[in-house]
Amino acid sequence: MKKTLIFILIPFLLFNALPAGAVENEGRKWQDETIYFLMVDRFNNGDNSNDFDVDANDPKAYHGGDFQGVIDQLDYIKDMGFTAIWLTPVFDNVDKGYHGYWIKDFYNTEEHFGSVDKFKELVNEAHDRDIKIILDFVVNHVAPEHEWVNDPAKKGWFHEKQDIFDWNDQKQLENNWLYGLPDLAQENPDTRKYLLDAAKWWIEETNIDGYRLDTVRHVPVDFWADFSKEVKSVKDDFYLIGEVWSEDPNYIAEYDKAGIDGFVDFPLNEQLRTAFEKPDQTLDWLLTTAKRNKAIYENPELMGNFIDNHDMVRFTRKAVQNRHHPGTRWKMALTYMYTAPGIPIVYYGSEIALDGGEDPDNRRQMSFRADKELIDYITKIGELRNDLPSLRRGDLEVLYEKKGMAVFKRTYENETSVIAINNTSNTQNVTLTADQLEDDKELRGLLADDLVRSKDGEYNLALEREKAEIYVLAEKTGLNIPYLATMGAVYTAFFGFIFLLFKRRKRSKE
Repeated sequence: MKKTLIFILIPFLLFNALPAGAVENEGRKWQDETIYFLMVDRFNNGDNSNDFDVDANDPKAYHGGDFQGVIDQLDYIKDMGFTAIWLTPVFDNVDKGYHGYWIKDFYNTEEHFGSVDKFKELVNEAHDRDIKIILDFVVNHVAPEHEWVNDPAKKGWFHEKQDIFDWNDQKQLENNWLYGLPDLAQENPDTRKYLLDAAKWWIEETNIDGYRLDTVRHVPVDFWADFSKEVKSVKDDFYLIGEVWSEDPNYIAEYDKAGIDGFVDFPLNEQLRTAFEKPDQTLDWLLTTAKRNKAIYENPELMGNFIDNHDMVRFTRKAVQNRHHPGTRWKMALTYMYTAPGIPIVYYGSEIALDGGEDPDNRRQMSFRADKELIDYITKIGELRNDLPSLRRGDLEVLYEKKGMAVFKRTYENETSVIAINNTSNTQNVTLTADQLEDDKELRGLLADDLVRSKDGEYNLALEREKAEIYVLAEKTGLNIPYLATMGAVYTAFFGFIFLLFKRRKRSKE
């Protein structure tokens, strides 16, 4: 009887264990990551023992965020679909250096954040959750109060004190003091060796996975070539993403040749904010960026797509100033950022539409008690990006764009995703032809469960105002007669067997 029962149940178990036919993920690469960028001091306070000289009411003082606070929220970050975390500098800073960029000791952590051992714990806890850690690294300058500044033996470590007057003069950018910060002379062999040794030490000591390189254009290209070579000799697949604040992609690409893998894409950022801070703005410039980046950069897929960072007015403020609901505006912008070529970088607080003006107002304390609607949306698009290789690795082809209504597709191997974004004030209808999409199939909506079947060689999409949908192109669905017949037979046999077993037990009792 037991053998008969197992025999009957085998088909039932097999049918329910069949895979859905999704494209299997290949080995994980940096272009597959989704980065959460946080300012340690403003994120979460997990250890009150290091809360000395903390004043949450002073936007330029320490607020209490620390390594333990980040550890406590790792599951929160992971649950939203993020696979990497970029941290502002964690090195020991001078007073008021809550942001981390006024370094006084390259070999120690900021005491407000925790010890080196606690930072190692943070890295290990992140790795246990399959989350990578990117550390912000500064080589251009140190804090004004740094002991080296007044040390006669270190005089050659700095350039002569003078401000930058002409921001188009590369010599001034590299040799003059940025906002009064002592400018390190990387051409000095001792200075160079110290910075390279420190960068390698943090990798060896803490097992971090990448560096975000601060103020790249203020440091000579030849130094970055050495830096890239040295740090990548320590750990395989170590990621370098640079900050070159410029609207000229050709200028940014000059540093691409120095071995820096990717850059936070400032030209794209300007277009993202302009396109999505209010509806009825063309998305054409955004869509042409992917083609332009492919022609300019060695690895365009490693560029960082971002809407907000710690140096600019929050996107939420822009939306509010235009009298639009920031949550809706964020959904439109994030959908594009998550589905376009490049690595999405989301600044902490964006998931709750945190408001903020100029620095330091754009660095407000994070809240974990806000409305979850936008968090749920980010979680969903993060899940889709992680599940669909075409959204991370596929080629991009524009299918339609008119005054804010855009449709484009991304194709990778046998998988095709179609992204529709209606960034307009009205419902929009778009017809796609067999020349654009393979005929006799269907588009399955994964955000709003829309379903568009091919009819007479066309796909007719209808999208409400300020809505987006992510489709996957698939075979047409319908009644699977053979499958239903087989399952019917399995269920009939199973329940028949149970009935016979019941009758036999009843007779034995009698």
